[in-house]
Amino acid sequence: MKLVIIGGGHAAAQVATSLRQYKFDGQAVLVSDEPTVPYQRPPLSKAYLSGDISAERLPIIREQAYESAGITLKLGLHADSIDRNAKTVTLADGDTLPYDKLILATGGRARRLSCPGAELAGIHYIRTMADTDAMRGEFENAEKLVVIGGGYIGLEIAAVARKTGKAVSVLEATDRILGRVVAPDVSAFYTDLHTAEGVEIHTNKLVTSIEGTDRANAVRTEDGSRYEADMVVVGIGLIPNAELASEAGLDTTPLGIQVNSHCQTNDPDIYAVGDVSWFHHPFYDRDMRIESVQNAVDQAKVAVDHIMGSDTDYDSLPWFWSDQYGLKLQIAGLSQGYDTLVTRGNAAERSVAFFYLKDGKMIAADCIGRIAEFMNAKKLIAAQTPVTADQLLDDRPFKEIAADLLG
Repeated sequence: MKLVIIGGGHAAAQVATSLRQYKFDGQAVLVSDEPTVPYQRPPLSKAYLSGDISAERLPIIREQAYESAGITLKLGLHADSIDRNAKTVTLADGDTLPYDKLILATGGRARRLSCPGAELAGIHYIRTMADTDAMRGEFENAEKLVVIGGGYIGLEIAAVARKTGKAVSVLEATDRILGRVVAPDVSAFYTDLHTAEGVEIHTNKLVTSIEGTDRANAVRTEDGSRYEADMVVVGIGLIPNAELASEAGLDTTPLGIQVNSHCQTNDPDIYAVGDVSWFHHPFYDRDMRIESVQNAVDQAKVAVDHIMGSDTDYDSLPWFWSDQYGLKLQIAGLSQGYDTLVTRGNAAERSVAFFYLKDGKMIAADCIGRIAEFMNAKKLIAAQTPVTADQLLDDRPFKEIAADLLG
């Protein structure tokens, strides 16, 4: 079998790991337009930006692991096109790779600003190692930082900046930070946290222009406010890299490449996994695209399982994490559609869990400094055990509460 993998993140690395576990004896080629082996992206806005970890610690698996799995690496090369009839992938250097099976793990790219001044120097996005490398020198010397976007990336960057004493302003276009992914109570927790650490959080601030001659020196918002900046960092979302698939005639949407429960596209010999895949989640009974390490890894496993003859379906419960000011936020499940929010712990002491219920069952949990709640919430969500607020607020250790509920 000839297998081609296109991508440079967690999904691509997991494909290699899974192939090695299967003792794959065919021919495999991994193509990435970045010059390094697939690496971890979460540290780019945290420990790698701060310098707490080096580039040598970012690879998910070492180059030798690809060699031992029989995978040829073609790095720093863009995949230009897919010929589904000939079953080939053409690379930017003109090389053509034949395949029997193709896995697209192309991920996404940072959404860019489109306002006047958006092309000025001093405006940065974080998606790749090169992005972080390019901004580090300016970041170290900057005194005033404006972060556009109050999502996880923006808040993580703000936290790193405050640790080094910079003046930081976060501009969020909607009425609260993290508004797309958490309840208002959790948004309020993180607003209070960042404010206590010295960050200025500004909501309902739609950016209309970036000021500057040679480089950005201020950000203007729709209400006329002006925020001076030595540098600007933007975190306003991800655009899936689905163009290669679309141009090959695969089914895509603006939100990703459509796949079935085996991570197959409408071409049974082509799979799409990770941040670029658009799929139906059986637990939540809706179509979605998930940007997480867990999703990338688990979908890659399913794709390789199916290629190797196992009839595995993707049904993994989503989970995520974020680190800010030494506090670990662990998220289990997806909270959209909840009808009850239960708060366990003490937000003022920075140790609290927020449980999302729907129709008397847990569908998600946001756990800050509460590992037991996170681990057991995943079990309760998966089991769909009926639960009440009073049961969740019992002052016993949460492990005992969950054990009783799960029988």
